[in-house]
Parts: sequence; C-alpha cells; structure tokens
Amino acid sequence: MEKARRAEVAFRAVRRPKPPLAACRPQGGAAARGQRGRRTGRSPDQVQSRLYAALDLGTNNCRLLVARPAAAGFRVIDSFSRIVRLGEGLATIGRLSDEAMARTLEALEVCADKIASRMVASGRYVATEACRRAANCEEFLANVRERAGLDIEIISSREEARLVVAGCSPLLDPRLPYAIVFDIGGGSTEIVWLSLEGRPRKPLILATLSLPFGVITLTERFGSAEVAPETYWSMVEEAKAALAPFERVHDIRRLVARASVQMLGSSGTVTTLAGVRMALPRYIRTRVDGSLLTFDAVADVCAHLLALGLDGRAANPCIGRERADLVLSGCAILEAICATWPVGRLIVADRGVREGILYDLMRAS
Repeated sequence: MEKARRAEVAFRAVRRPKPPLAACRPQGGAAARGQRGRRTGRSPDQVQSRLYAALDLGTNNCRLLVARPAAAGFRVIDSFSRIVRLGEGLATIGRLSDEAMARTLEALEVCADKIASRMVASGRYVATEACRRAANCEEFLANVRERAGLDIEIISSREEARLVVAGCSPLLDPRLPYAIVFDIGGGSTEIVWLSLEGRPRKPLILATLSLPFGVITLTERFGSAEVAPETYWSMVEEAKAALAPFERVHDIRRLVARASVQMLGSSGTVTTLAGVRMALPRYIRTRVDGSLLTFDAVADVCAHLLALGLDGRAANPCIGRERADLVLSGCAILEAICATWPVGRLIVADRGVREGILYDLMRAS
C-alpha cells in the first residue's frame, strides 16, 4: 500500500500545447442568452451566432454539446454528460433492458430540453454500438422520438471512427506522417490508422478496425468486483489477440520502429488515467485534454488501479463509484494497444464524436 501511495503522489502531468482550433471552454450566462433567436441569414456575424448541437449516445454514456462557431473553431455554450449504461446486459440477452432504456430516456429528455431552450439551428444526434447490436433498438428510438422529440441516427462503426478523427485531429502533430487513433467505448473499441502526409490537418483514413468489446462488455464477462491479476492479464491477452490480424495486414510496427507514428486516445479510459496520474482533486478537462501519457506511466497507473481494489478506485475523484467497476477493463484494452504498437507515448483527447459532428455542421453552414 505504501508503494502504491508513493506511486500516486509521484504521478505528474506532461503538458502538450493545444493548437488554437481546439479551445472550447464552456460559456454561459448573458453571453449564451444573447445568442438566442438569431437563427437566419448568412452574414458572417449571423453565422457566428448560430447554435449547433451534437449528441453521442454510446453503450455507456449519453453526451451532448451545444456550441457556436468561433474564430478558433467553436465555443461550447452548453453541455451534458451522464453514465446511462444503455448496453448493460446486452451481450447476454441481445436486447436493451427496460431499466437501461428508462435511464437513457431520462437523460435524453434532459438533452432535448437543453436543445429546445437554446433554439439550436442545426444538430445531429447519433447512437453507436449498443444500438447497432440490440434487437429492439428501433423500438427504443421510436419511443425516444415520441417522448423526447429527438431523431437519433444509428451510425456505422466506420462513421463513428471518422467522427472521432474529425473531432480529435487538431491535437495531432502534423510533423509525423502517420497516426493511430483509438476510442475505447462501452461496447466496442474503434482503431483508426491514418496518414497525415501531404495533407496538413486533413488526415486520410487508411484503415479502421472495430473490436466487438469495450469496457462494459469485458467487465460483464470477466467480473466487476475484485479483479485478480490473472484475470486482468487474460483481458489484456484477449485484446492483443484481437488486434494482431490488423497489425499483420498493415505492418504498423515497422513504421513505429522508424519513429513515424504518433498515437492518440479518445476515451474515458485515457482521460481517467491522465487525471489519476496528475493526482487531480477532481477531473479538470482543461488539464487533461491535450496532455501526454508515456507508456511507462500507463503501465504504472494501471498497476496502481489494479492494486487498489474496487473501493479504492471508487474513492479516486477522477474515477468515482460509477466508473470504478469499468476502469480496469479499459486499462486492459489500453495496455494491449500499447503492447501492439509501442509508440512510447500517447496524446490524451477529451473530445471525439460530438466535436467531429460540430465541425461537420459548421463547415456545412
């Protein structure tokens, strides 16, 4: 325990300067209220005042952003995030449970109220792996349309990957010609292999891989209470085996050995680990987004969390009770990614699908 405590105190952040396009600090009050009602016209000032909404309904989380264009990308006016565990039990029964749908509908009604109160000019609302898999998802989304007035679109894993890249690309280093971008979700894990050669800030997707497991599915299969070290490493080995065919086809390690590849992680797993490593008294997005994690730090934090036990993880302010049973599954997938492609460090991104949607909507205007 003393060794683990010293290790936690020793965690320190390594900062990466953020490019101007990435800054999206929340803004509300009078500044936000002043944007309401200005929804028509095409002059630059009027376009700048329009509000856009992006909703990402995942297997674990329901997240909303409302934003307006700004000179450096966009400025967030309102946001919402709640752990709903829509995909809880899905791997066993093949359907969304009544309890999960009720939790999620309640969260979506909050999102709908926010969208309506902000008089959003344009929005896109998407669902990912849980709704791709569930036999009763169309029925659930019809209920959402009736109760919350939200028309939610089920997107493919490739479109999900494209949106993650669009949302995170401002954090990529244009000096490196290739990148691995990943998103460890609740029900799936998306891997994207990118080229940045000759296309500054416009990454070209070379290939994608959607692993059929994420933090909820692995946790349900391997247990969520006390995870023994042998169980944890079984999860790591399973994830490594699932990544191996993708590596064989694309031979990414050869380019990693030439120091031509960077890595970026967009998920609650990497942001949580970054917050734990910094020993933050609470999760602070502006400290985490755009920071760096070395692979040695990833291994140290994962070992630290495994040693803590469920109650110890729940007590960490960057994890909490809602995530305490899921975080080790995310750690296992992350360690498998790091072992498969030993880049040495990764960029931490507290952004993804929602930001990608917002950039799309604003470009279309």
